[in-house]
Amino acid sequence: MFERLKLQIKDSNLDKIKNTTVLVIGLGGVGSYAVESLTRSGISRLIIIDNDKIDITNLNRQLMTFHSNIGMNKTDVWESRIKDINPDCEVIKITDFITKDNIDIISNYKIDYIVDACDTIETKKELIRYAIKNNIKIISSMGTGNKLDPSKLKIMDIKKTSYDPIAKILRKMVRDERIKVKIPVICSSETSIKTNGKTISSNSFVPATAGLLITSYIINDIIDKEIIYE
Repeated sequence: MFERLKLQIKDSNLDKIKNTTVLVIGLGGVGSYAVESLTRSGISRLIIIDNDKIDITNLNRQLMTFHSNIGMNKTDVWESRIKDINPDCEVIKITDFITKDNIDIISNYKIDYIVDACDTIETKKELIRYAIKNNIKIISSMGTGNKLDPSKLKIMDIKKTSYDPIAKILRKMVRDERIKVKIPVICSSETSIKTNGKTISSNSFVPATAGLLITSYIINDIIDKEIIYE
């Protein structure tokens, strides 16, 4: 199924991709597109983490959502979808909410990359700390809600971010904890659209683009293609 991909990369690179384990935490707008594109790019061991069930409000932006699966666990839906795309992909699902108290649950697995597509600030902090401590590569998604222009998305070091309230908090953490290594994030330079309430607006294309850029970053890193980011 990867014949067209092999036209772009060497067979040895496809083997490297297949032997890479990626953990994706958060199976929403960003995470869903990351999981699908990672699967279709040859990643053959995926650890997927999410505690949520599919809700009708997910239909406008989350790849795996349909009226027919509302109420189902996102991890269950994704396990089935991944296997339907690539039956040889090993899927490890964790239907739980990851916190400081239980993050060690992921220490049961050898992980090459962590994709942080979750919404919880404290979990994002813990994932960065865990990745650094265990020498695991990580890429973290900043906010994609209240954004309308996917062309403003860019992969950059957390220290280079602006306009994003999530990034601001993580920048402070990196500074306060004297973290010297680069933490790549996907972040938008677009100022947030103001809405008339506390509900965050969303669309189908900005989170999707963020998820695809994350996969592009990981695949190119695996095959040792130079990635230049700010």
